[in-house]
Amino acid sequence: MGEKLTGGAGMPDGWSRLWAPHRIAYLSGENRPLPGNDVPCPFCRIPTLDDAKGLIVARGAECYAVMNLYPYNAGHMLICTYRHIADLTDLTESERNELFAMTAHAMKVVRKVSDAKGFNLGMNQGSISGAGIAEHIHQHVVPRWGGDANFMPVIGQTKVLPQLLQVTRDELAAAWNLVD
Repeated sequence: MGEKLTGGAGMPDGWSRLWAPHRIAYLSGENRPLPGNDVPCPFCRIPTLDDAKGLIVARGAECYAVMNLYPYNAGHMLICTYRHIADLTDLTESERNELFAMTAHAMKVVRKVSDAKGFNLGMNQGSISGAGIAEHIHQHVVPRWGGDANFMPVIGQTKVLPQLLQVTRDELAAAWNLVD
């Protein structure tokens, strides 16, 4: 595993560390509009790309489903509004309805494609709540399977994803219109 470090007074603490220095780019603002950088909102930019390049699974009238570039689990999608708006309470009724309808449909598609046994659904409202891109509302759809929270994320803070994002996106996009 990783190297053992010492705790207080030079004593081994028994914890192994897995180093993931690539994460510092994201934590420093890569692909995220933050004060002091010139990064445009990715959720406004993604719909201007072709679906495969933007990892878009499906498009609706007011929302779209896209693969998360920083997934918690394989198949982790985001349901985003086209309109750049931060708060659920500021969405129109139509936007809210489509956002939740696409969330429910995404769950059906993921179940069909990968036999997910459960889901975590979530929306972080505001940066204080943990939203990485707080200015543009998005709903997380995270598939779950029995035993998927093994030691890697719990102890090693590392995700093991069994499939490339593009392959997952292609499978979900192909099934999107096949599921009622």
